[in-house]
Amino acid sequence: QVQLVESGGGLVQAGGSLRLSCAASGSIFLVSAMGWYRQAPGKDRELVATITSGGSTTYLNSVKERFTITISRDNAKNTVYLQMNSLKPEDTAVYYCNADLIRQGVKWGQGTQVTVSS
Repeated sequence: QVQLVESGGGLVQAGGSLRLSCAASGSIFLVSAMGWYRQAPGKDRELVATITSGGSTTYLNSVKERFTITISRDNAKNTVYLQMNSLKPEDTAVYYCNADLIRQGVKWGQGTQVTVSS
């Protein structure tokens, strides 16, 4: 069984930084795209960033314009990272990682809370 385990969330002041990690473990054939989503209270879950196995990335327009979030991955470790700088209170949400596994479908992590205080 495949598991995605996120870490790195927490409480940070506005302007601070956090680095989220998500490691996929278990019986994995091949990981295709990986990504990060977030869900703020009372809002729908939204895509933050994705990265393919080849390193191509996409970002939510609102965070891309700020140039403060970077997604990366270590294919050897089946791990995806999300570096977030210059955080704002509106970045407060539960952040979920997601992996598209070849022959095994899409898996989700349990989520990690990110809280940015003003």
